[in-house]
Amino acid sequence: IETTVAGLRAKVGKARILAVLEPRSNTMKLGVMKSALPASLQQADLVFCYQANLGWDAKEALAPIAGKTQVHDDLQQLIDAIVSQAKAGDQVLVMSNGGFGGIHQKLLDALKSNASIF
Repeated sequence: IETTVAGLRAKVGKARILAVLEPRSNTMKLGVMKSALPASLQQADLVFCYQANLGWDAKEALAPIAGKTQVHDDLQQLIDAIVSQAKAGDQVLVMSNGGFGGIHQKLLDALKSNASIF
């Protein structure tokens, strides 16, 4: 996660990065890496975490970066939150080890329907 965010930051410079995370791998679901998440996401401007089916509290784990983080357990609410914060020029980085409930197309469709911001 940290390498991916850092790589995007190096590419986009000062453009805002909206990091969207679904902690889906077995290691993440077990919470093994949860203490590393705040540092891993430090270079993102906003963080959106989907915590459905987690055995630990993502909001608590991300507390060190709470000022720029939203945690949701409903996919549509997560998408709505991202769309409400997205601005022209933003980079939306979606990270998951799975299908993430089809978020890629759903988010693209939602952003297109709110195209007045772009």
